[in-house]
Amino acid sequence: MMNTQQDITGTPLIELRDVYKIYHMGDTDVHASDGVSMKIYKGEFVAIVGQSGSGKSTLMNIIGCLDVPTSGQYFLNGEDVSELTDDEQAEIRGKTLGFIFQQYNLIPKLNVQENVELSLLYAGIPAHERAERAQFQIARVGLAGKEKNLPSQISGGQQQRVSIARALAGNPSVILADEPTGALDSRTSREVLDFLQKLNDEGNTIVLITHDNSIAQEAKRVIRVADGKIIFDGPAREAFPRGD
Repeated sequence: MMNTQQDITGTPLIELRDVYKIYHMGDTDVHASDGVSMKIYKGEFVAIVGQSGSGKSTLMNIIGCLDVPTSGQYFLNGEDVSELTDDEQAEIRGKTLGFIFQQYNLIPKLNVQENVELSLLYAGIPAHERAERAQFQIARVGLAGKEKNLPSQISGGQQQRVSIARALAGNPSVILADEPTGALDSRTSREVLDFLQKLNDEGNTIVLITHDNSIAQEAKRVIRVADGKIIFDGPAREAFPRGD
C-alpha cells in the first residue's frame, strides 16, 4: 500500500519527477530507478530503505548529485539539477550536500581537523575560516581535544563523528547518510543515530540510506523501494506497524 504525507506544504527541498535510471547490460536494460517521483521537505528525517539491488543506492547517487537520471527531473532547492555538467554538480555538492559514509572515507595521513577542513579547502574557503568552522563542528560532535589525532589514533565511532563534522562544516541544506552505522558495533551505532536525531531536532534535513529496518525506524518518514520503484512512502510508525 502506498502512503503519502499530506501535511507538509511549500516548495520541496528535494523533488524527483518521474526519474528513470537505465543501465544497458548486454541485450538487457536494467531499470535501477523506474519512474520514481518523491518530495522531501526542509527539516524532514527520511529513511530510504530497501534490500541490495532495490534501487536505493541509485536514488542516493542521484539525490547526492553523484549521478544523473536517464530521464526525468531532479530539483534541489528549486533548481533543476538533472542535466548539469560534472563541474556544476560538483559545485552543488560542495554548497548544498553533506555526506556521511559507512566507511568514513577519512584520509589516513591527515589529522582530524585537516579531514574536516578538506571539503572547505576544495570550496575555496579561506584558511582561518576553515579552521574556525572545523573546530566548531569537531566540538559539536564531542571530539574537542582530538583535532591533531590521526584517524588511526581514534575509535571507529569517533572516526564516524569526524565524518559527521566534515559533513556539517559546509553548512549543507541536506545531510545524506549512507549506511552510517554499517561498520559500527551496536553501542556506537546507537550514539551515531542519537546524534542524527539531535541534528534533525535542530532543523537539519536528514536523508538516511539503509537496508536495515531497525535503522530505518529511527527516521520519521520511510520511503521503501524495490525493483527501482517506491512501494511505500509514509510515517515510520506505519512502515513498521509490528516493529518489523
